[in-house]
Amino acid sequence: MSKLSHITSSIFSSMSQMAKEYNAINLSQGFPDFPVDERLTDLIYKWAKRDIHQYLPMAGLPSLLEKIAALTQKSYNRKINPLTDILITAGATEGIFATIQALANQNEEVIILDPSYDCYETPVLLCNAKPIRIHLNDDFTPNWERIGDAMNSKTRLIIINNPHNPSGRIWTTYDFEKLEHLLDLHPDVLVLSDEVYEYITFENKHISVHHRVKLLEKSIIISSFGKSFHITGWKIGYLIAPEHLMKTIKKVHQFLVFSVNSLAQCVINDYLDVVEIESLSFFYQQKRNYFRNLLQETNFVLLPCEGSYFQLVSYQLLSDETDIDFTIQLVKKYGVAAIPLSPFYSNQKQTRCVRFCFAKENDTLFQSVERLKSLAFNK
Repeated sequence: MSKLSHITSSIFSSMSQMAKEYNAINLSQGFPDFPVDERLTDLIYKWAKRDIHQYLPMAGLPSLLEKIAALTQKSYNRKINPLTDILITAGATEGIFATIQALANQNEEVIILDPSYDCYETPVLLCNAKPIRIHLNDDFTPNWERIGDAMNSKTRLIIINNPHNPSGRIWTTYDFEKLEHLLDLHPDVLVLSDEVYEYITFENKHISVHHRVKLLEKSIIISSFGKSFHITGWKIGYLIAPEHLMKTIKKVHQFLVFSVNSLAQCVINDYLDVVEIESLSFFYQQKRNYFRNLLQETNFVLLPCEGSYFQLVSYQLLSDETDIDFTIQLVKKYGVAAIPLSPFYSNQKQTRCVRFCFAKENDTLFQSVERLKSLAFNK
């Protein structure tokens, strides 16, 4: 029997395909529809003519590793060794996969906090470990009592996602203190921290595992150039971990992809010299505010959005349908594609919420809300 017999096409692929079929505005998948920075495309032209088209070192371009170390120092005041603590990955997803495959063993348990992104569970199953799916609170904050009750001598990893996809919530100092307390009780548990939206937070700034000294020696932190620089199709990210964990992760990475796209690494290496990554949060905050203001004219209920480029809304005033049925109707009748929340839960929990991506041109957002204004009550 297949280890993945229950896995079907992802909801992201399904909704994007449906959006294309019905010529709907696609606010479902998390990718921007605006142009990338011209400085990036200029650098592509520059590097494409050079002799950089063969394999780079397995861990990554040495100068790029050094610049990531400098960025980490600047962003989080954390000094890391670029030779031992950083790995360039084929997107954040590969970093997550390689980490779980390297560190989780047969019959061990991995805690996943639902609603959760769909790339967490599969690598757990493939190494014959057991995913333990724990619901966040209804406001999408961590439920520390439930998490604590789930931890035991078999727990190997806890996967956290901050800023959180799909909810857009961010962790507080209190949350990290509770996590640290649990790890004091269970010192062998490791933390896999998915922080791909780390540079996209708004009123309250991102608190990273990088900030938490007690966690550093037992944490693997995942970052994404694709998300930060609006280049999701490049599939390039990186992970940071202490050397004693990184050695094993690199073994998996070596036989999974060996090394990552050389052109992309050289381009990003130069781009880091000119880009102001700190401006990213302001750029997306403007997008968020514009989209939220437009949605005020609909019958959706807006939920908090503290980070990422996703806005959750409740349709409880509009319909009693399941979220999948509701999103199908959004595409077919109103020409807007969204993502239902139930596929992010192991038990398909119904919250009557859907997720919109606002990493879009303002005109795209305006046209989508114009269509959503015509939503009829169906209760």
